[in-house]
Amino acid sequence: MVVVGLGPGPAGLVTSETLSAIERVTTRFVRTTRHPSASLVPDAIAFDDEYERHDTFAQVYAAIATRVAETALRDGTVLYAVPGSPSVLEDGVRALLADERLQVEVLAAVSFLDLAWSRLHIDPVNDGVRLVDAHRFAEAAANERGPFLVAQCHADWVLSDVKLAYEAARGDEPVVVLHHLGLPDERVVRATWNDIDRLQHEHGIVADHLTSLYVPQLAEPVAGEMAKLHGLARTLREQCPWDQEQTHASLVRYLIEETYEVVDALNALDPDDPTTDDTLIEELGDLLYQVEFHATIAEQEGRFSLADVARATHDKLVRRHPHVFGDVQATTAGDVVQTWDAIKRRERASKHDTPDGTQDFFAGVSRAAPSLSLAQKLQKRAAEVGFDWPTVDGASEKVAEELAELRSATRNGDPQAIRMELGDVLFSVVNVARKLGLDAETALRDASDKFIARFKTVQQLATQRGIDMTSSNLAQLDALWDEAKIIGDEVKKTS
Repeated sequence: MVVVGLGPGPAGLVTSETLSAIERVTTRFVRTTRHPSASLVPDAIAFDDEYERHDTFAQVYAAIATRVAETALRDGTVLYAVPGSPSVLEDGVRALLADERLQVEVLAAVSFLDLAWSRLHIDPVNDGVRLVDAHRFAEAAANERGPFLVAQCHADWVLSDVKLAYEAARGDEPVVVLHHLGLPDERVVRATWNDIDRLQHEHGIVADHLTSLYVPQLAEPVAGEMAKLHGLARTLREQCPWDQEQTHASLVRYLIEETYEVVDALNALDPDDPTTDDTLIEELGDLLYQVEFHATIAEQEGRFSLADVARATHDKLVRRHPHVFGDVQATTAGDVVQTWDAIKRRERASKHDTPDGTQDFFAGVSRAAPSLSLAQKLQKRAAEVGFDWPTVDGASEKVAEELAELRSATRNGDPQAIRMELGDVLFSVVNVARKLGLDAETALRDASDKFIARFKTVQQLATQRGIDMTSSNLAQLDALWDEAKIIGDEVKKTS
């Protein structure tokens, strides 16, 4: 078997030794016809179909090596041509060299590296450049700061993975994009870390298999944990039947469940018991994966990536903290909330206008939020334009009024009216909580937790005294409840 390289792209960089081998060996294979010099190998069998057939490059290269080896063993001498140099980033060639059944001759070739060093005006040996495959950046570059030459940057999602691997990025770190070196449309562009997964938008470059990235220096070593998680999400999405079937809509219930489990873990945190951190780490991880899952689906649809999510969040937080990143003064938490709310109002005004030109006042309030939280947010939004009780007394009187209307509806026996009046009572109670500066959702959750604790005490008392709760009357159970309240208050005083 003769393995040759077709150089970085220009036909003039293919060696005469390679051209002679192509002419001499009549059974020919070429890894891909997408390479500019592939036409120099006439009557060759190409393996572009293998890229469509498999989910990972490792599977592609293994399949190619198998097909080439089987032909060589059956028919005798064959030629296998690869882009660039056979000695650089060619896992298929490495597999052929490891096959003891074959006699493999590898001809030297010019690689994209030679053109890269020339365009960058650097000596890779003296400058200590680390060559890294973009698909393995998180692992290969871990604990290092560069300089790196990152190859195989063939798509925005690959560059997004590279970007996510450097969690400590400021965003303004310099990079150099090397695109189609040696070809008529060659581009060598100086950019920043923030730009690397937006090359088309920022610089008019569509990343492909002839795109590389030079990173002179990073301020901190590459961590890579987020990139590893992102890679795992993509692998599961490509290879797990359950993951493949999921959509944004089907994952909603899991997102809600994981959010509540994080809340439970937060409530269970004990400052004196570090082991309670383990549960929170696990639950935060489950919630993080839900975010990652949605971003991976969107990425596969070509809509956005996790890097877009991180960038949007970063920019929004900077925008809403002018007291940190600008010249606004805020000395108290109350000042910060005031500034935050004012910025949010301006953002809503610019983004959420209705067709008739008026503002959609409740735009941005999630209708999917828990009902108490939804009510509180709606009331807060209305209060921004003065639609509010001046004091808590007015809100409290409204509760009494709504309770009277509920009693009246109950006497009349109209189920729909009862439901509506009950909703009004709850809505009014939420208003009281808001006027007191309390979160209604948290208050009711605390009350539920208190109910659970007291009811458990009632059960314990009943068991100790041989009382069958199912056959007890309300007066007996109420007496146990009062006793449980006293016990709970005593525990609270001593804790």
